[in-house]
Amino acid sequence: MTGLAPAAAAPLSTSWMELAEAARACTACPDLVTSRTQVVPGAIPEASDVLVIGEAPGAQEDLAGKPFVGRSGQLLDRLLAEAGLPRDLVAVTNVCKCRPPGNRTPSRPEVTACRPWLHRQIELLDPLLILALGGTAARWFFGPSARIVTLRTTAQTHQGRPVLVSYHPSAAIRFGPSGAPLAALRNDLAAAARLRDELRSGRAGAGVGDRP
Repeated sequence: MTGLAPAAAAPLSTSWMELAEAARACTACPDLVTSRTQVVPGAIPEASDVLVIGEAPGAQEDLAGKPFVGRSGQLLDRLLAEAGLPRDLVAVTNVCKCRPPGNRTPSRPEVTACRPWLHRQIELLDPLLILALGGTAARWFFGPSARIVTLRTTAQTHQGRPVLVSYHPSAAIRFGPSGAPLAALRNDLAAAARLRDELRSGRAGAGVGDRP
């Protein structure tokens, strides 16, 4: 599938690993191809029913080839563990699979070009629950007017799957330990763990109610 555009290559992938290999050969965004060290498709453990989606790789992720390994990743790991969602049991990826120059926000054309990769990852993993962290991830699911402050108050749905929206760990770091984003993210991850348990046991039903 080398050389195929994401829209053509992604649907042909029959496994997460196969998709990752196809994504590593992606050249859809010239600016990202020239500035990246490597594509960062994401990480999936052997058993996972929760998918965490961030914005894009940063400098350390670009070097390591793995998502969320820098300061944001370390904070996310700690908060996931506190919530009962250990990182080694959670699939993690980003809306954009390449690091934008200077760690800028991915442009709308870049997000659009990369969209088929994430769409197919969701299909292949078929998670019980998706966590969309940050504005870029929220807009990927719910459009350009999506706002974290309103979406996070109630669990959303995307193609029949529950999606919980919260702040990106980088926002929690930026606003500090006493800032609202950190408290919100901690609460939202705890709510995600509860919802995951409900979904596993079949108690959640078809609807998704208000979150605390």
